Amino acid sequence: MAIGIYFGSQTGKTEMVCAKIKSELGDAVTDPKDVSEIGGDPSQFTEMDGLICAIPTWNTGEEENRSGTAWDDLLEKIGKLDLKGKPVAICGLGDAAGYADNFVDAMEELHRYFEKAGAKMVGHVGTNGYTFTGSKSIINGKFCGLPVDEDSESEHTDERITKWCSQLKSEMGL
Repeated sequence: MAIGIYFGSQTGKTEMVCAKIKSELGDAVTDPKDVSEIGGDPSQFTEMDGLICAIPTWNTGEEENRSGTAWDDLLEKIGKLDLKGKPVAICGLGDAAGYADNFVDAMEELHRYFEKAGAKMVGHVGTNGYTFTGSKSIINGKFCGLPVDEDSESEHTDERITKWCSQLKSEMGL
């Protein structure tokens, strides 16, 4: 089973989180790949058995193009892919203290386009244990993926990733 890990990053934090996810899941997943290196063509996503995608939130408060990374240029193309039934998990980075009203908003945008492509969205996480006031990434009372706050809550990152990866092993059949 080939589960691809893809990320977009401005500071390297998203890449670092993906390295931790890779470490937790081992050979069940590919080495993390920056989406800026796929030439603007997400069609390789269709070749994977599933995906784990990590996205930061930079354009806080915006309705579109919230990540400020190469993900923004891929969203419409992702929505046109045929990913019917493929499990896709989203991890989002944000700063709950600095941007409490828009915590990990970009995660929802990526989630929406993968869902439009027919993907089976997995890896939803409860809101307990997070300190924030608002997020577009809450769907049906849960985050639509794993929120990671390397700016204000980095002491929780490793534990959150370990727990989430255990959840993904079950939900993705790893």
